[in-house]
Amino acid sequence: MDVTSKQFDEVIALCREIFAKKLSDYGASWRILRPESVTDQIFIKANRIRSLELKKEKRVDEGIFPEFIGIVNYGIIGLIQLQSGYADTIDISAEKALAMYDGFIAETKALMSDKNHDYDEAWRSMRVSSYTDLILMKIYRTKEIESHNGETLISEGVDANYKDMINYAIFGLIKLHFDA
Repeated sequence: MDVTSKQFDEVIALCREIFAKKLSDYGASWRILRPESVTDQIFIKANRIRSLELKKEKRVDEGIFPEFIGIVNYGIIGLIQLQSGYADTIDISAEKALAMYDGFIAETKALMSDKNHDYDEAWRSMRVSSYTDLILMKIYRTKEIESHNGETLISEGVDANYKDMINYAIFGLIKLHFDA
């Protein structure tokens, strides 16, 4: 599992670098997004991945790898928005956004590590397309929870679903980056 931890860190460094560069270009313009809009952005990314997996052809010069990075980064944005609420303006600095990013990644990695222990790294035997399907399932669960104003009877909340989506996307990135 030390290998998984190192690989997780390596792909997260790629994701964080892109997040930081976009933060430099656009600021935290995503602060205006309501959680439902973040969920829809993740849906767009996951749906495109599935489309590319099924069609085996792309017409836009971005493949599956950058879309998984987008899912990771929008997942973190979703967690930030859940914690902070959405805003009408850019109300946090790049430094604060990156600190929040790092905090949520640490929580998400801890969750991955705990689940990885219990499931004995079963994800390594899965296909990348299964991660896509699981992310889409988590999106539909999240949309259902959002339609109930975040209330659940026995299920985990939106934040847990975002963390699972992030981890599935990271598994996809690890498989694509290291097993290619």
